[in-house]
Amino acid sequence: MAGSKYAYVKNFEIPDPLLPNTYMVLRVDGHGFHRFSESHSFTKPNDQRALELMDAAALAVMQEYRDIVLAFGESDEYSFLFRRSTQLYNRRQSKILSTLVSYFTSCYVMNWSKYFPSTPLEYPPSFDGRIVLYPTEKEVRDYFSWRQADTHINNLYNTLFWALVQQGEMTPADAHATLKGTVSGQKHEMLHSRFGINYNTLSARFRKGSVITRKTVINFIVWIDGLETPESVPSDEPDGLKRKTKPKVTLEISHVDIIGDEFWNKNSDIL
Repeated sequence: MAGSKYAYVKNFEIPDPLLPNTYMVLRVDGHGFHRFSESHSFTKPNDQRALELMDAAALAVMQEYRDIVLAFGESDEYSFLFRRSTQLYNRRQSKILSTLVSYFTSCYVMNWSKYFPSTPLEYPPSFDGRIVLYPTEKEVRDYFSWRQADTHINNLYNTLFWALVQQGEMTPADAHATLKGTVSGQKHEMLHSRFGINYNTLSARFRKGSVITRKTVINFIVWIDGLETPESVPSDEPDGLKRKTKPKVTLEISHVDIIGDEFWNKNSDIL
């Protein structure tokens, strides 16, 4: 269709391609979630329902966008790592950012009633986002290490803060003043001596965040007495009596350490 005389305004649009051959990380972060969590009576210091809802929204995003190879979530944020070679939306930053953040938000709202069946939404939640490019595997690993370290630091502080408020009957101002200048070891000791809480026994979901990876499952059809029997692991039968089925890719949520080498060695295909 021929352009109208007004089509010249399209020339004002600025191209925003992302640098090729770099690792792309998109971080989605709750906007104004301190107020949102209070308005909807989130359990402190951690609300299992709210964290599972964030996981559900992230899973939906990964199901929709297959170029995402890893996701990490804590509190009201999620980080998504794209494969280095992705050409999603021709690597246009504004297109990727706006589409994925809006999709994540929609999935969060769509799943709200599943996790908060007796708590109606008081007002629409919103998320902001940013895309950061990293040149090598080292920066990617350091980024996710940073986010998981942040999870631990924030959760340790919040666990002790709310123990002081809820069990120690302190005001929030007094609790903040008590914690000011304390280091990790002191917080652990205060939790244990004052409240009998061993921080290391708390749920790994709270301490380590949520990690979503893709897993490829290869099933085998094995012929036994002329009948086909599905098996999820290779059979010891001769190769002539079995055949592979089409590989199936599934999404797996775990709450594990991603700072050390073990996770990355086990999931070497991510990078």
